[in-house]
Amino acid sequence: MAKSVEFLFDFGSPNAYLAYTQLPDIAARTGAELSWTPILLGGVFKATGNRSPAEVPAKSAYMRVDGARFVKRYGVPFARNPHFPVNTLAMMRGAVSYQMDGDFDGYVKAMFTAMWVEPQNLNEPAVLGAALQAAGFAPEDFMDRIGRQAVKDKLMANTQGAVERGVFGAPTMFVGDEMFFGQDRLDFVEAALGG
Repeated sequence: MAKSVEFLFDFGSPNAYLAYTQLPDIAARTGAELSWTPILLGGVFKATGNRSPAEVPAKSAYMRVDGARFVKRYGVPFARNPHFPVNTLAMMRGAVSYQMDGDFDGYVKAMFTAMWVEPQNLNEPAVLGAALQAAGFAPEDFMDRIGRQAVKDKLMANTQGAVERGVFGAPTMFVGDEMFFGQDRLDFVEAALGG
């Protein structure tokens, strides 16, 4: 059976963005399938008692320096979002919705770009709507999608299922039952995929 890597992510994590820039190439190099699981990081933190690095000053300062190292290593665009932290509930419901039906890849790219490449205040509904529209998504359709009970239920199930599997933050990757936390573990992910 072909190997696969599952990527559990939330747009609010700069490290999830960095993993997003690398995982497709890792999957291609190893012949693995890449699957995506949108989760709500705030829900994971609440369920596990974990806290955002933004709430721990020493950790936040370190992660800024360490994140810059990986941005340089990967050669990817990145700009710290001055509006961080951002409530990502609507965005993550959108990810679930477009994964069910729609341009999931385009949506993911648009949201990661608006968070970490051309950072915007996505806490503001009008700003989020403008970012969606600029990427070719209708804000009215987006609002309809994220209000659907099936979408809400799926995001809750993804998040609860992640916690039950031992997830405490994002990004988290699974290769089979083996869990890898953090974009700084991608070399181990690639090795587990046979790369």
